[in-house]
Amino acid sequence: MLSTVSPKTADASVRTALIEAAARLIADEGAHRLTLRRLVDEVGTSTMAVYTHFGGMDELRRAVRREGFARLAAHLPGVDGSGDPVVDLTLLGLAYHRSATASPHLYRVMFMEEPLDEADASAGADTFDVLVQGVARCIVTGRFAPAEPVELATQLWAVAHGLVTLELAGFLASALALGCLVDTVENLYQGYGDDPGAAGRSVTAAWHRAGLAERSPS
Repeated sequence: MLSTVSPKTADASVRTALIEAAARLIADEGAHRLTLRRLVDEVGTSTMAVYTHFGGMDELRRAVRREGFARLAAHLPGVDGSGDPVVDLTLLGLAYHRSATASPHLYRVMFMEEPLDEADASAGADTFDVLVQGVARCIVTGRFAPAEPVELATQLWAVAHGLVTLELAGFLASALALGCLVDTVENLYQGYGDDPGAAGRSVTAAWHRAGLAERSPS
């Protein structure tokens, strides 16, 4: 008689625990210190769990980066949610900060560890595309002067990444980093051609929509 019992499925919680432990070890000590034995001892599971969930250590490392970008994508709002393209663009920056500080070890692996190869390096490209789309919408609607959206998006990403990195390293308190982020992007928006008053109103509106405490005057 054939058995009706289904094969045991892989435990998703173990997969998540392996990813988070790997991210923590890589972020704290470097990828060269990540070994199979060290990882499974950290999680309290067997070596077989790594092969069951990932097929090997290289695929585990790829999964760590992909998980980081999946969490970032989950934080990002739409690029046209408020009717004001500059509000929506600012909300993307605030969401980037929120995602990074919620998963700091994953963030460090995403952006401060050398990728395994070109395919690994391209993980999460769609999240940058969201930022490019947000910038393009500001240009199309006339808030920003004509420009190459990728160039402006790269500048905005560099600002957000720099401030997040300083905060995660303990050089800036979270409130100071957030305040500096919105003050800097407001200045950039004006440099991109936005009216100063409109830029200020949009940035403040995004701050309030994000549910943050009262914004201090610039």
